[in-house]
Amino acid sequence: MKIHCIGIGGIGVSALARYYIAQGHQVSGSDLAASEITSALEKEGVKIFIGQKAENILQDLDLVMYSPAVQPNNPERAQAEKFGLPVKSYPQALGQLSKDHYTIAISGSHGKSTTTALVSLILVKAGIDPTVIIGTKLKEFGDSNFRQGKSKYLVIEACEYDGSFMEYDPKIIAITNVDKEHLDYFKTFENVKKAFHDFVAKLPQDGYLVFNGDDANSDFKFKNTKKYSLQDAEAQKIKEIMQIPGAHNVSNALAALQVAHILGVPDEVSFATLSEYRGSWRRFQIIKETPYTVISDYGHHPNEVAATLKSTREKFPDKKIWCIFQPHQYQRTHYLFDDFVKTLTEMPIDQIVVTDIYDVAGREEKNISQETSSQKLVEAIGKDSIMYMPVAAAEQYVKENIKSGEVLIIMGAGDIYRLAEKF
Repeated sequence: MKIHCIGIGGIGVSALARYYIAQGHQVSGSDLAASEITSALEKEGVKIFIGQKAENILQDLDLVMYSPAVQPNNPERAQAEKFGLPVKSYPQALGQLSKDHYTIAISGSHGKSTTTALVSLILVKAGIDPTVIIGTKLKEFGDSNFRQGKSKYLVIEACEYDGSFMEYDPKIIAITNVDKEHLDYFKTFENVKKAFHDFVAKLPQDGYLVFNGDDANSDFKFKNTKKYSLQDAEAQKIKEIMQIPGAHNVSNALAALQVAHILGVPDEVSFATLSEYRGSWRRFQIIKETPYTVISDYGHHPNEVAATLKSTREKFPDKKIWCIFQPHQYQRTHYLFDDFVKTLTEMPIDQIVVTDIYDVAGREEKNISQETSSQKLVEAIGKDSIMYMPVAAAEQYVKENIKSGEVLIIMGAGDIYRLAEKF
């Protein structure tokens, strides 16, 4: 088959593209800008187009798959429709894959990628040999967001945005937490909670639900339910052996342990895997350790930012900690403005530099992007230790002032990760 992927630089679309490559299909793809993901795919034999044009779509394509961020008026998507080609969104394409496997879907507002990684690595170590579609890159998978397995098991990261996870047909669902996220799509928190309940309702009668008993918003009813909590006996042992810090990561590990129990994996295999895990791409990823420590992290929701920065202080209790934070999406910043103010004000971090908001193509409202800014966020906080700077100025300022032995965490879900490489 000849398959073209619109938005192939996205973490989900690129993983599915790699699945198609592993199946022997001919894959091409496009994105608005080059990235390390598009460069890696090019080396794997994918024809990459930077810029999206109608002429990139040929009439002999067997499938055109597009990212949820790609709008109907996108020139490539429109051309595919004009040609009458089979066109599927990423969730629809992944949904088809989920129907052909025994699918384990890891969902939740925060912690999906880490939990998916832990479940996947436990199953690999147990010899279950799963296929994996994950929203980060794992060094254990050759710095890839995809692993080809030979068994019937498929582990996927199931995002709620745009109702994407409703396309999937899992046998096991693990939900890490339910929070005020993607309000640009859901509008209200009640709609967020309803979406998760609707997702759980998709489970077959012989399926299993794993959920977080510590999360007040994760109140689910299902026949075969496994609930986990930081009060569980295993929590203390996990805290002692885990190499990535924070109670939230202990919680993610407990979720993975419950999935392992369902599949009959011995605890010694699970605990060995948890003790060996050192994180993944942009999830508290330590880039360098001398003369100062640089950490790259994907956190972009107020609760994620809080959990990660508190964990940073926990890991480095006596060191000066710097943070360069890039807010992600004008609408998220707008809807959660007060939460961001509260979180950044309370953080036990010595110096925070907030850069410009990362503009997410296809998901912004013009009026919101005009009235919301990082400058206004910093002004609302009103602390000398929290300042606004464009990225280039932030880089220069920190490089001129950071000292040996100090810690810098570079945080955000946009292109801010590129800054970490410059340190």
